[in-house]
Amino acid sequence: MTELSYVCGTSDKPLLFKTIGLAIEEAAAKWGQREALVVAHQNIRWTYNELLERIDAVAAGLLALGLKPGDRVGVWSPNNSEWVLCQFATARAGLIQVNINPAYRLNELEYALNSVGCKALILAQSFKTSDYVGMIRELAPELDTATPGQLHAKTLPDLRSVITMSETSYPGCFRFDDIAGLATDADRSDLKGLQPVLQPDDPINIQFTSGTTGRPKGATLTHHNILNNGYFVAERQNFTAEDRLCIPVPLYHCFGMVMGVLGSITHGACMVFPGEGFEPAATLDVASREKCTALYGVPTMFIAMMEDPGFAGHDLSHLRTGVMAGSSCPADVMKRVIAEMHMTDVTICYGMTETSPVSMQSKTDDPVDKRVSTVGQIHPYVEVKIIGEDGRALPRGRQGEFLTRGYSVMIGYWGDEEKTAQSIDRTGWMHTGDLAVMDDGGYVDITGRLKDMIIRGGENIYPREVEEFLYTHPAVRDVQIFGIPDAKYGEEVCAWIQLKDGVAADADSIKAFCKGQITHFKVPRHIRFVSEYPMTVTGKIQKFEMRNQMVAEFKAGAKS
Repeated sequence: MTELSYVCGTSDKPLLFKTIGLAIEEAAAKWGQREALVVAHQNIRWTYNELLERIDAVAAGLLALGLKPGDRVGVWSPNNSEWVLCQFATARAGLIQVNINPAYRLNELEYALNSVGCKALILAQSFKTSDYVGMIRELAPELDTATPGQLHAKTLPDLRSVITMSETSYPGCFRFDDIAGLATDADRSDLKGLQPVLQPDDPINIQFTSGTTGRPKGATLTHHNILNNGYFVAERQNFTAEDRLCIPVPLYHCFGMVMGVLGSITHGACMVFPGEGFEPAATLDVASREKCTALYGVPTMFIAMMEDPGFAGHDLSHLRTGVMAGSSCPADVMKRVIAEMHMTDVTICYGMTETSPVSMQSKTDDPVDKRVSTVGQIHPYVEVKIIGEDGRALPRGRQGEFLTRGYSVMIGYWGDEEKTAQSIDRTGWMHTGDLAVMDDGGYVDITGRLKDMIIRGGENIYPREVEEFLYTHPAVRDVQIFGIPDAKYGEEVCAWIQLKDGVAADADSIKAFCKGQITHFKVPRHIRFVSEYPMTVTGKIQKFEMRNQMVAEFKAGAKS
């Protein structure tokens, strides 16, 4: 009988049934004098004992504001020490941290705060072109005359406290550095008393999914979800207390706060942040200077680092492992990362916010071809199956939708039972919307998105298939395939191509390369050569934005 596309992860390590607050307390007890946190741009270097002391001071201060377990607290900031303190302080106080994208503007911020009823907002003063304090004051002008902690804003009816990560004091706001000083002995006693009361299955984090259509949805995650996922991501990299992880990916996303922070503290490793956001030179400098053993990033980050003019001058010999995630990794990039960055044990991860995030991960000893052609094998205590259009599990080797089930699946979308039911079926399977193929060894290849499928003249075209072929062109460094509207065929194939340095190609030569090699209707009708793609801050490529740009271009009368 043909084996079905189903796998179930096992491990000799049990799931951790504890809160994040208990996990950081145990880390301090076990590795108290070891470095826990290094934030290069803030000149911060704390041990586990020092980190826990600061966490509890902030947590008690949050209780002093009148916040109660279950209240939602927004955090709107780039990477910094305050973000890490907030992550653990909210967990220790039983508060639900709401991660707010640092790129959000007024409309998005208003939606995020109101959709989950944030009672407090902790925000940076500014980041790049974003004036966070200016935006919240514009959204809630009542701040200028409010007593701190007693905001009543027309547009933000649930918000009471605004806390700024700044030296400057703003009307109606608390300063983050003053929060700990608000706590009384009673608040500190209450915090201590909360620890045995809080439960691993309590919701502790809301992360907004970056959907391509409609409003973002607030994926609600528990201590159990994210603590275990971070733990097992680090386990697959063989983390120990000797490891030092360089984290240039954003904290507001699972990559930073779960895979990075929680993966580190469950193993006693040191978290190293090179900057507020990713900068190739700064990341290389800090990874070298801090003798980091692991490095996280998306493929475009690794490409940017290796192409940095100062790359050869950095000693990366301490690196051995890390994670590449967010999008598929071209084989030549993987080989260069292993050879030139010394990351022989680098792993690939696949997942989604709603699954905490990782379901699949390659192993450190997987051959390079498996690390570039697949997303690895199943994570412990997670199930995966691949189904056809009829909902039945498919035989191995057949393409279908990737479903996952287990401890990692979110509680649901905050306040939206209908959308939750659309994603998680009655037997607990999370429908990812990703197309995948499972081989006989249980390795999975993500082949595209159900919604990305192009239907041209009745023919189904899967972008990943065309992308994989064009990667074999000697001039192509990267390519993204998507569909755009066409009056005759319904949709036509469009390609955005990044060329390798020092080589040239034009649309006609690309089409000639395809002729006779792939079916004629899969050959891109429209081709653009670009230097970069529109991306989220977590490195996910936004094909819908490319599609929008092309549609606007054609409406303006541009030729193909």
